[in-house]
Amino acid sequence: MIKIAVLVSGNGSNLQALIDANLSGQIVGVISNKPNAFALERAKNAGINTAVIEHKQYPNREAFDAVMHQQLLDWKIDLVILAGFMRILSAKFVQAWQGKMVNIHPSLLPYYKGMHTHERVLNTGDVWHGCTVHYVTAELDAGQALTQGVLKVNLQDDVDSLASRVHVLEHLIYPQ
Repeated sequence: MIKIAVLVSGNGSNLQALIDANLSGQIVGVISNKPNAFALERAKNAGINTAVIEHKQYPNREAFDAVMHQQLLDWKIDLVILAGFMRILSAKFVQAWQGKMVNIHPSLLPYYKGMHTHERVLNTGDVWHGCTVHYVTAELDAGQALTQGVLKVNLQDDVDSLASRVHVLEHLIYPQ
């Protein structure tokens, strides 16, 4: 059975979608860089091990990533899933998990890498938007896409409504 760890920073709705799905692997651990992340409660309620590793407690990104890496090794993880993990990972960490770490990004990559994707889509007048599950590489939001969910942008969409609709799509495609 594939052992999965999920890295989170916030509410954990994508984590919940993964917990509720019939995955071919088992989520054995959840790591958060924020001790008050509601995702930790979701994990505990599902009987999943949790670890809080606060990035602010470490002198640099590499030291933080080294502690996360060791926790993943201790849990004997095969696959790392980023689910609202709001930290850029060091090249060394990414290389250690190359081909074994995926992320979901709220745009149709390669378009709109980085932040504020919904606002950027609305500002450019794009007709299509969505989300992409992709392998994590050292270059931000540049790894090979595994799947995408696509929706049509409505004329009445604003940033919040578009974000909400994409979020629903994320919950559908990420467990796949």
